[in-house]
Amino acid sequence: MNNPQQLRYSKEHEWLSGAEDGVSTVGITEHAANALGDVVFVQLPEVGDTVTAGESCGELESTKSVSELYSPVTGEVTAINEDVVEDPSLVNSAPFEGGWLFKVRVAEEPAGLLSADEYTAFSTGEES
Repeated sequence: MNNPQQLRYSKEHEWLSGAEDGVSTVGITEHAANALGDVVFVQLPEVGDTVTAGESCGELESTKSVSELYSPVTGEVTAINEDVVEDPSLVNSAPFEGGWLFKVRVAEEPAGLLSADEYTAFSTGEES
């Protein structure tokens, strides 16, 4: 599993891009996508919604289960990925590219986000 170095990660398996004009992109990690199995339905927050770090803001439904989507930051949703809503399999095929979920104007970034190396150690159980 190759987690992009430029991203930050939550222990709930979401990733966050660096802010561009105060707006960051959110998605789920390859590890989470693999654990879920084939994603068949995505429920995302709506543009204008306020999301709160660590709180549920949507759902991902797969052939195996339904999983809550947690926001890694607090802020206002500025865009959702309509391509993922129409074709949820993008979450599995391109979790770090076309499978992104939503964009958020970051009001507050929690201190607990992980680097790529820290997340890899966490997700593989090799955390020290």
